[in-house]
Amino acid sequence: MSENNFTTRLLKHLPQRCVITNAEELRPYECDALSAYRQLPMVVVIPETVPQVQTVLRLCAEHKVPVVARGSGTGLSGGALPLDNGVLLSLARFNRIVDIDVANRIARVQPGVTNLSISNAVAAHGLYYAPDPSSQIACSIGGNVAENAGGVHCLKYGLTTHNILALEVLTIEGEQLSIGSQALDAPGYDLLALMTGSEGLLGVITEVTVKLLPRPEIAQVVMAAFDSVDAAGASVTAVIASGIIPAGLELLDKPAIEAVEKFIHTGYPKNAAAILLCELDGTQADVSAQIKRVNQVFREAGAIDQQVSRNEEERQRFWAGRKAAFPAMGRLSPDYYCMDGTIPRKHLAHVLNQISILSEAYGLPICNVFHAGDGNLHPLILYDANKAGELERTEELGGKILELCVEVGGTITGEHGVGLEKINQMCVQFNTAELQQFHAIKSAFDADNLLNPGKAIPTLHRCAEFGAMHVHHGELPHPELERF
Repeated sequence: MSENNFTTRLLKHLPQRCVITNAEELRPYECDALSAYRQLPMVVVIPETVPQVQTVLRLCAEHKVPVVARGSGTGLSGGALPLDNGVLLSLARFNRIVDIDVANRIARVQPGVTNLSISNAVAAHGLYYAPDPSSQIACSIGGNVAENAGGVHCLKYGLTTHNILALEVLTIEGEQLSIGSQALDAPGYDLLALMTGSEGLLGVITEVTVKLLPRPEIAQVVMAAFDSVDAAGASVTAVIASGIIPAGLELLDKPAIEAVEKFIHTGYPKNAAAILLCELDGTQADVSAQIKRVNQVFREAGAIDQQVSRNEEERQRFWAGRKAAFPAMGRLSPDYYCMDGTIPRKHLAHVLNQISILSEAYGLPICNVFHAGDGNLHPLILYDANKAGELERTEELGGKILELCVEVGGTITGEHGVGLEKINQMCVQFNTAELQQFHAIKSAFDADNLLNPGKAIPTLHRCAEFGAMHVHHGELPHPELERF
């Protein structure tokens, strides 16, 4: 079906205000936060009701038109990159908090509700929603579910998958599925875990039931400065080994510190090679005891400076620097490329050293800002897209960092998803049988491969081209596939 004919079919069922076809009006939807990859969609649809979403999906299924669901566009892996022959389905108008159940500490929210607005809505009840990505002021809860987002407090309180109870989902045929329940567990296969982090490949989320937590009596941050990244990395392991699970444990290296200080003047020590932000929360007695223990661990690890937040304002100021680290990088470079890999904590120092070696080899500076407590790395590769070949060199360097994560027993993503960015490295982490299983699950939900096609799961053909298919005993799997 031609673009005009399909658009005409859409307009028979949807109001004009819900359908965008003008090229200039399509432009804001051409990428997510990974702006290096851009593509104008054929059409953008912004439905207002569940029946309208069902209509769009049924039309796409009938006419074999691919559809990409989009939240707030804050994703960092190209997961919401549109297709030139497909529908971009924006859920921005699904922005209502449906119900707050204070007694059971749950809330039902539509997928377009922003992460932070959930906590704001329940603050008067002494509750909050724990996952807190740096983009929480803008990112949507539907996108958080799609990518299994985390944030600075995920070490203690978990990722999105640990903080939701139920989903309302539409299949590509428009069938409504209720997955999970308001109880703490549900019978049958754990489809809730399957859906969380599925990047829009299995269905379109229309409602999320989230857990709410009581605000702790007190929270304080210990900021420790170190004269080497190695010492800071070793301190992370030492804190966890001491039996303390901080609410958050974040690392910033010297370039990141300098950028943040120029940007918002948080008071980070400028002479430090790296700093750790370690937040403890709970009762006053517990936090006081933990702060003493953490300070001791940091001193023994070689900290050159230590500060403890004295009030809530100072705690927020310490975190403001970490939250502003990404935008602050704009002061150092015209462009930057944010990676996302996760490794065992014991390998932090080794991996950071290897990243430094790779940075020198490729001639591209790297700043490190990441969730050190759970080994989730966010190296920021600084580059200039206006220089010929520099983006390609940056992508290659990013791939090497991800492969390094796999080499030490980690994974190519922690919370940003695979999207389009890391699809080649999926060929490195997973073998042929595992990839075939991924495709089988995808096919069970979406046999015609219309939901966000080309993302997250590489084809065996792609892996063959990438040169990462596993060869055992000289027997090449799938010899029928062309190698280039």
